[in-house]
Amino acid sequence: MRENTASRTASWVATSRSLGALLPPDQHIAVDPYGASFAGGGAEWAVRALSKVPGLGRRLLNASGPLLWSALYMQVRTRMLDDVLRGFARRGGRQVVLLGAGYDCRAVRFGGEMGNVSFFEVDHPSTQAHKRAVLARLGVGGARVAYLPWDFESRPLAALPDALAAEGHVRAAPTLTIWEGVTMYLTEPAVEATMAAVRAFSSPASTLGMSYFTRDLIAHPTRRAWAVGRMAARAGEPFRFGWSPAELPAWLAARGFRVEWDREIGEAGRDLLPPRAAARIPVEGRRCIEATAV
Repeated sequence: MRENTASRTASWVATSRSLGALLPPDQHIAVDPYGASFAGGGAEWAVRALSKVPGLGRRLLNASGPLLWSALYMQVRTRMLDDVLRGFARRGGRQVVLLGAGYDCRAVRFGGEMGNVSFFEVDHPSTQAHKRAVLARLGVGGARVAYLPWDFESRPLAALPDALAAEGHVRAAPTLTIWEGVTMYLTEPAVEATMAAVRAFSSPASTLGMSYFTRDLIAHPTRRAWAVGRMAARAGEPFRFGWSPAELPAWLAARGFRVEWDREIGEAGRDLLPPRAAARIPVEGRRCIEATAV
């Protein structure tokens, strides 16, 4: 990401979440009504206007292209980690750390049903400032949120546990860490440092919910992945890092976490969406996992 500039890929992700509202109702599995507001340039108005067009969702499903793929893919990825959040709260979890939070609006979307959950959002100062300004303009509330501005590539991650504690995080209590749409942009040293910090502030039985790219997708991208990667690179946020799914359980075990499940996002779409919609999400090396601190 360019210094002192809000993340452009975060805007694209948030807008893709909002595009879910244009899909047919049976595909509304993780709609975010706020996402397009962060993009500017008329995106918010366009999504609102298009959502009022009768039958647009069915016609959109007959089309093809990056907007349809983005909307469906982001619905599934978001829902997978939403379900991790719901499960954590059902087990009594009350602390959620969003690493590289971007324009993640879970604190707003789940504020009504999770009013006793505290969210700690950690992200680049420029992106976070823009997010807070947009939410203030929209006048939306939600769960309790503490904002920690952080540049993962330059600020020492070893200081993160103490910074969280200063904002009210209780290290002895279980924590859910959501690390969505971040790892592929980081260098390997930044990934290592972040995982060490996560383990330091995660008591036993804490949870990690994370999305990632496979190493093969980074090294040998499909045509679609190459096109998306080129767009990300032009935005100053190139894809850099991936794991091998076969090696990830041992990698996480060495860092204090046990993998509970690890699923391809395209495959998960088969369980979450109608067949015709799910078929539009290719299986190509984009995954989500849930892991437990041991």
